[in-house]
Amino acid sequence: MRFVTSSFVAGARFAQAVGEAIGDRTPELRIGSAYVDVSCRDQSTADRISALAVEHGLTAEPTAVAQLEIGLDTADPAEIGPFWAAVLTGSTDSFTGSDVIDPTGRVANLWFQGTTPHEPLRQRFHLDLWLAPEVVPARIEAAIAAGGKVVYDEEAPMFIVLADPQGNKVCLCTSEGR
Repeated sequence: MRFVTSSFVAGARFAQAVGEAIGDRTPELRIGSAYVDVSCRDQSTADRISALAVEHGLTAEPTAVAQLEIGLDTADPAEIGPFWAAVLTGSTDSFTGSDVIDPTGRVANLWFQGTTPHEPLRQRFHLDLWLAPEVVPARIEAAIAAGGKVVYDEEAPMFIVLADPQGNKVCLCTSEGR
């Protein structure tokens, strides 16, 4: 979540309060001149951080939240995972068996979606864009206005698949329903 701050110093104070309040839960924080971005893995920690933000007079800005992941369809992740880890992060150690995760956070995560072997090859890459749930409807509307279409929404709100005019796909993903 992004929280709007009045200054870098206010953001640093909030970050310190988060660290003191949640202990070893280790969220990721990024402080800018007028914001603090916070991401964490569990809902109770997120709720506590949101409460701290209110106590510090900060405003949540869900439209500023986005995280891009790249999915690669493959029948054999073990065959190609080390290559992608080496290319993206410089080390095959970044391949987890199902994902390539850059420990520095500089490169988007690459995950491997299982598929059956097939010829000819189908689409291999697709994008997963993680957004705040309340932002998704506006993104869909904008994508449709730009010539795209919804091609799959049976698992909404977890994710909705859109395609561009040439059929290239992107999944708009949220934490809802997971």
